Amino acid sequence: MASGFNFGSLPSTTSATTVPTFSVPPCFNIATATRVFGASTTVTPSSTDDEPVLSTLRQINSARDTAVSSTDKEAKKPGFKFGTREKPSARKAESNSSGEDSIFPTLPAPWRSVEWTEEEKSDLLERLSSYTPSSRDIPQARVLLLGPVGSGKSSFISSAQSVFDGRVTTRAMVGHGASSSFTRKLQSFPLRARDGARDGARDSGRDRSRGYSTALVLCDMMGFGDEVLGGPTLQHMLSVIKGHAPEGYKFQADQALSSDTEGYVKRPGLREQMHCVAFVLDASKVRSCSYSKGISGTFQQLRRYISDMGVHQVVLLTHIDKICPETAKNTSEAYRSIFVRDTIYKAAELVGISVSSVVPVRNYWCELDLDLSSDVLLLRALDHILQYSELLFTEKNNSTSKD
Repeated sequence: MASGFNFGSLPSTTSATTVPTFSVPPCFNIATATRVFGASTTVTPSSTDDEPVLSTLRQINSARDTAVSSTDKEAKKPGFKFGTREKPSARKAESNSSGEDSIFPTLPAPWRSVEWTEEEKSDLLERLSSYTPSSRDIPQARVLLLGPVGSGKSSFISSAQSVFDGRVTTRAMVGHGASSSFTRKLQSFPLRARDGARDGARDSGRDRSRGYSTALVLCDMMGFGDEVLGGPTLQHMLSVIKGHAPEGYKFQADQALSSDTEGYVKRPGLREQMHCVAFVLDASKVRSCSYSKGISGTFQQLRRYISDMGVHQVVLLTHIDKICPETAKNTSEAYRSIFVRDTIYKAAELVGISVSSVVPVRNYWCELDLDLSSDVLLLRALDHILQYSELLFTEKNNSTSKD
C-alpha cells in the first residue's frame, strides 16, 4: 500500500471497511490534521508527492463519507466523529461564518476581533480622512512600503485608494508575474478622500468632487531581490528612510545615492523623513517558505538600522486569498483561518518582529467591484500604520519638550 494517511482505528461500525490512503505534501501541517480529523489520526507525509494539500483534504472527506454510508446510516448524523471509537454525539459539523460546512481547518472563534460592517468601514474612513499628525509643522505622515519583488506594494496602494474612491481603481502602476520589479523609482501617493474636505484643509477654489489629499502618504519604491536589475541596496533604502532621496529618484544597483545625486536632500528634516516603514510580504511565499535566507537577512538587517532611527515598522501580509480557500470565498474568515494565523506567525519570525505588528490584507488585483470585508481589512491596516506613525511623533514631541 502506498505511503500516505493512516487513519488509525475507525469506528467499530466501519472496522471492516477498507479506507484508501492519500499521499501528503511535505509542507502539510501534521498537528493541524490531527486537530481536524481526531486525536487518534496518524499522518505520514510523503517526501516525493507534491499533490496540493487542499485536494488531499477533499479526498479524505469523500473517503470518510463513502465508508460511513456503506456501513452505518447512523454515522451520517452531524455527531459522527471520524478517527475515533466514540459513538456519534450531538457535536455539529464545523462550519464557516456563512453557515456552510467546511472541510478546511478553522478556529471556533476569530483570534482577533473585527466588525465586518458598513458602520465599521465608515468609522475607519472618517478617522483616516480626518487624521492630522500630532507633531508640529508635520503636514503628513509618510509611510514607506518595502518588500521583495512581487509582494504587492503597488497593489496595496491602489487597493487602499480604491476604498476611498468607492470603486476599484489603479493609483500606482502594477506589474504581474515578472521576476523584475515594475516600480523603478521613488513615488509618493497621498491618499485622497472624495467626500468633502476637512475644515480648513481644502485649497480655495478646489473642485469638491475631486476630493482632497489626506494626511497619509504611501511611498512606493523598487522591490529588492530583483533577479534582473539587482534592486535597491541597503544604502539606498536607508537613505530613502532618512529623507535624502528626492521624489522620482530612479534606483540603480551600481550607483549609490549620494550628495552628487541630482536633487539629493543634504539636511532632511522630520517632514522629509519616513515616519513608518511597512514591510510587505506575499503570504503564499511565506507559507511555502519560498523566501530565501538572504531575503530574511535583509529584513532583519533593515529592522536593526531602522529601529536605531526611532522609526517603527509593521508587516502587511498580502495574498491571503491564495493560502486559504475559505478566506478566498469570504475575507471575513481571515481571523478564523488556521492557515492565515499560522502564516502570520511565520511572517513575524521571518522579519524578526512581534506578531501584533503583522496584519493581513487582501488587495484588489482581478476584481472589478469592491468587497466590504476586504475594505475593512485594508482600512484597518492603514489605521494600524497611522498608530505606529503617531508613536514616532509622540516620541519626538516628548524629546523636544524635555529640551
